[in-house]
Amino acid sequence: MGTVPEPRPGLREVPPYRAPQLDVPVRLNTNECPYALPEAFLDDVAHAIREISFNRYPDRDAVRLREAIGSYAVQPPERVWPANGSNEVIQQLLLAYGGPGRRCILFTPTYVLHAHLAWMTHTDVASVDVPEPFVIGDEHIREAKDSGAEIAFVCSPNNPTGNVQRPDTVEGLATSTDALVIVDEAYVEFGGESAAGLVARHSNVVVVRTFSKAFALAAARIGYCIASPEVIDDLQRVRLPYHLSAQSQATGLAALQHTTEALAILDAIRAERDRMFEALSRMTGVTAFPSQANFVLFRTARPHTEVFEGLLERGVLVRDMDAAVPGCLRVSAGTPEETGRFLATLEEVTS
Repeated sequence: MGTVPEPRPGLREVPPYRAPQLDVPVRLNTNECPYALPEAFLDDVAHAIREISFNRYPDRDAVRLREAIGSYAVQPPERVWPANGSNEVIQQLLLAYGGPGRRCILFTPTYVLHAHLAWMTHTDVASVDVPEPFVIGDEHIREAKDSGAEIAFVCSPNNPTGNVQRPDTVEGLATSTDALVIVDEAYVEFGGESAAGLVARHSNVVVVRTFSKAFALAAARIGYCIASPEVIDDLQRVRLPYHLSAQSQATGLAALQHTTEALAILDAIRAERDRMFEALSRMTGVTAFPSQANFVLFRTARPHTEVFEGLLERGVLVRDMDAAVPGCLRVSAGTPEETGRFLATLEEVTS
């Protein structure tokens, strides 16, 4: 009987990326949209799936979806590339431009999966610490330039801090370095100015987005990037054959036919985000950070572990962000009822 071979060195010391999926009444830990798209969207998806020839491979180049995303994002389809969530887009970019002997630079604190995906692709990781209020400045760009990194990540609005980086900051990074500048805009529909306009002028800028947040399609796993045609060509060299299923392509097309309904939800989410920030800012012993995303980062005078567990015991799940921003928790904007329960429960736990 054979035995399992040894994996790559260090693999079993790396914890898998996981966000708790617990069965609690109020789940506000993964920045999901709290509202579903309308029944008409589901009807359109069901109709489209019935039309699929499941015995045939899907469109390898996702032509119709790229055209539809391009229309939504005001980009020509040759500058658009979809994949199974924005994380797969980032993984493909790292496969194409990272790898052994190459380095990416992160402006920390930031989305933890950027470092994890870099590790998966054998890309070295360096970081530039950006302290509160977490705004990338000229000194941070100089550090990134001095690192000699081939890839630089900018997250705007930033996860977990919620603040935005200005497009001219991204442009400064793109012009002062030779790095591929990957701008993660997973939350851009909630606030901030997109860097997508830079792509036509700077071929080393790539903007990555997702359908998971503003389009309420976390279950569908659809993301895309806006990039120069040369970058798109390189991504096609590293992607898996037929990587985006016919079902995913059909779902994305249906969602883009309901853009008006999806974007109408954003006002409700922003209202709950702002309601949370204002209420947290008034609480004794709580510090909240301004956010342009669909979540709020906050710190409590009480140990964060006690607050996290106290909320969870009362049926409210938030995200422990201590590893990224010491002592901090992050809460997603929910429905008005979910927001109300979170705020009342936090008052109880911290008093």
